[in-house]
Amino acid sequence: MKTLQIDIVSDIACPWCAIGYGRLERAMTALETEFTFQVEWHAFELNPDRESQGEPILQALSRKYGRSVEEMEAAQSNMMAIASELGLNFSKMQERLTCNTFDAHRLVKWAGEQGQQTAMKMALFEAYFGRAADVSDPQILTACAQAIGLDAEEAKAVLASDAYTQEVRADEARYQQSGVSAVPAFIINQRHLISGAQEPDTLINAFREIATRSATP
Repeated sequence: MKTLQIDIVSDIACPWCAIGYGRLERAMTALETEFTFQVEWHAFELNPDRESQGEPILQALSRKYGRSVEEMEAAQSNMMAIASELGLNFSKMQERLTCNTFDAHRLVKWAGEQGQQTAMKMALFEAYFGRAADVSDPQILTACAQAIGLDAEEAKAVLASDAYTQEVRADEARYQQSGVSAVPAFIINQRHLISGAQEPDTLINAFREIATRSATP
């Protein structure tokens, strides 16, 4: 059985990143008899200002994209419907505040060393979009770690230190230098870039094509 390495560049604050992974999961399930998948998450910050105060998301998006609050609310409602169909909890999506995710990315790196990287990422998505929790708050982050069975005291120690800071910064620099300027971005076998939250069928076809191309001498 062929193996596909999938490196996912994403941010916890990015709803399309959660949707993109939900769609990827469906594609991987459909291809489970053809491929084994190795998934690794990499950091990207949509809001890199660690000193900024949280702002209501609809107002922040309206200012960022130059569109009305009503237009942004409609766009968010569309994403909520897509997420619901994928079994994702986006119920508090429009109630969340902007926040920096640097410490959350550090925690994802720590969880990855214990084989819980994807579980940690999904717990953070659920906290932010499903409960409008502040995923820059150490208490929220610790609770997410504990919810997936990781040690709360260890999580607190990681967050209270500068552990994994260099790893997160290296991730960000590497993929920015590689030309990744929007997320989600999926890099297949370290060579092929798939941008955006593509539909499962699109991913299935892309994976098969990449595998065929890789097998051709």
